[in-house]
This record gives sequence, C-alpha cells and structure tokens, in this order.
Amino acid sequence: MRVFSRYVEAVTALNNRIGHLSAFLVIPIFLLLLLEVGLRYLAGSPTVWTNELAQMLFGAYVLLAGGFLLANGGHANVDILHGRFRPRQRAAVDVFTSTLMFAFVGALLYFSSSMAWESVSRLEHSMSAWNPPVWPLRLLIPIATALLLLQGLAKLIVDLQVLFGRTPPQSAGTLSAEDAS
Repeated sequence: MRVFSRYVEAVTALNNRIGHLSAFLVIPIFLLLLLEVGLRYLAGSPTVWTNELAQMLFGAYVLLAGGFLLANGGHANVDILHGRFRPRQRAAVDVFTSTLMFAFVGALLYFSSSMAWESVSRLEHSMSAWNPPVWPLRLLIPIATALLLLQGLAKLIVDLQVLFGRTPPQSAGTLSAEDAS
C-alpha cells in the first residue's frame, strides 16, 4: 500500500508543480494582447505575430492545466448529484466513470503521439505570415495527456482506497480528510 501512496503523492506533486509554473503563462499572454491592442489602436500598426504567439501560449497553458485540475478537483462534474453523495458513494461513482476518462485519455494519447511524432520529424511550422514552429506545441499534447493519465490513475487509487475504507494520502488533492472518513 505504501507504494500506491508514494505514487499518488509523487504524481500529485508533479502535476501541482507544473500547474503552478504554467499559471505564469498568463502574464506573457496578457502582455502580448495588451501590446497588440496598443499597436493596433494607438499606433495604427498591428503585428502579425502577437495574436498567434498568445494563442500558442494559451494552448500550452490549457494543456498543462489538465493534470493540475484533476489533482485539485477542478474538472467539471454534476455537483447537484455528486455533492449529495457520501464519500464512499462518490468514490464508487468516480471509479465507475473513470473508465470513460481512461478511454478518452488513452485515445487522445495514442492519436496525439503519432501526430506529434510526425510534426517533430518534419519540424512543422504554421502556415501563417509569421510562420513559427508548431512542433513544440504538438509535442506538448501527448506529454500533457500522459500527465493527465498519471493523475487519473492516482485519483483512481485514492477513490479505491476510500471505497474500501482505507485512508488516502493527504497530498492526493482529490479528497479532503473529512471526505475520506
């Protein structure tokens, strides 16, 4: 059991670290959009690169947030029902619905890996006037998906522990201490 607890703690810590670091991507996104608005409306000289770079940074931000959100209970669920369940009932529903999550994330990992491999092998660029490389962002898709898959497995371990009456590790981030009892 200690191996499972260490796994949950390590994966949750990794996703929390990545989530906190990726949150700083909001700053350059904001600055790029502010620059574009200023150049467009104040100087009358819009750029060809600021919007595309802001979109690429936002894509990285969204991708890297997946594991962090799952670790901290930030993904959407039907709280009107889910919130009324007792912790063990919630855990049972989450174990059942995790099969859907694993099917989706597994398919996403499979298909995005081949897309990323092809993009990296061609050193793919966008087709815009600015023409930046897009292969790093495409490579980030399977990496972020793998982090989400690892966190999904950690959540499943915690849910199974709750379901079978064991106390999950505190750093799991998915349940509070009172939920575990």
